[in-house]
Amino acid sequence: MSDYFKNRRVVVTGGAGFLGSYVIEALRERGCKNILVPQIQDYNLVNLDDIIRMYEDMKPDIVIHLAAVVGGIGANRAHPGQFFYENLMMGVQLIEQARIRNIEKFVAIGTVCAYPKFTPVPFKEEDIWNGYPEETNAPYGLAKKMLLVQSQAYRDEYGFNSIFLVPVNLYGPRDNFDPQSSHVIPALIKKCVDAVQNGKGYIDCWGTGSASREFIYAQDAAEGILLATEHYNSSEPVNIGTGFEITIKHLAEKIADITDFRGQICWDNANPDGQPKRCLDVSKAQKLFGFKAKTDFAKGLKETIEWYKHKCKTGG
Repeated sequence: MSDYFKNRRVVVTGGAGFLGSYVIEALRERGCKNILVPQIQDYNLVNLDDIIRMYEDMKPDIVIHLAAVVGGIGANRAHPGQFFYENLMMGVQLIEQARIRNIEKFVAIGTVCAYPKFTPVPFKEEDIWNGYPEETNAPYGLAKKMLLVQSQAYRDEYGFNSIFLVPVNLYGPRDNFDPQSSHVIPALIKKCVDAVQNGKGYIDCWGTGSASREFIYAQDAAEGILLATEHYNSSEPVNIGTGFEITIKHLAEKIADITDFRGQICWDNANPDGQPKRCLDVSKAQKLFGFKAKTDFAKGLKETIEWYKHKCKTGG
């Protein structure tokens, strides 16, 4: 393990969140002594004055920008304007102020939602501009994709060192299980566990179940992000994923089996499936900075389910 981070001051926006908690742990394991996390109550990173104050207070060498306003299909449909504006303003202003201060490196975290709706599987990085994103999360995906444009433009004009990573859907312990804003894995886990605890004979699921998704364990994603921070210095986007896809129907059945839910899974066709397929080509990450996801999907699901069950028991 390198000592790249040892004497650098690293700001992790969103460091108090789900993915952020794993990035912080991995930074500590690498011997990073100066990890700085702007808390939302102290710095509203949509606000330029707060961004300027954050840079002046924290004086980072590196910024890893994880902070985002995110959610599942329902949250994206309910708040397209908010998701577009807040994600765009956070990222664009953070990069601009980093450039002005000539910081050493900016790591922008994009989203698989930036890919076109009908991207050929597996998604290759060069396909990212070949169409419009899936409609339900297009405002979020496009806001994030503008950071790729900015990263490349700033490298061309100013020689500013920023990179743009495209992680696939995350899952794992500490995920968001709020039914109003959670993604598909925590939503399904909660439905199944709650149904077992309450003796309910069925669960309702959105869509047809035919869409496919790829998932990466959050701890693996954190490792990919830090390997890229250490070793990658180009503005071409790089996928962070596993290269493995599963249909939502099969996923629901798998979670039902692990949670011992034996009831009926009812599909609500009135709600959308979202993007038809999602599976990344992950060869560039392995080639450029040696990243390959390690966590077996079934093992990761079991650990996530056990974490949620423990949280329910302890009320944590």
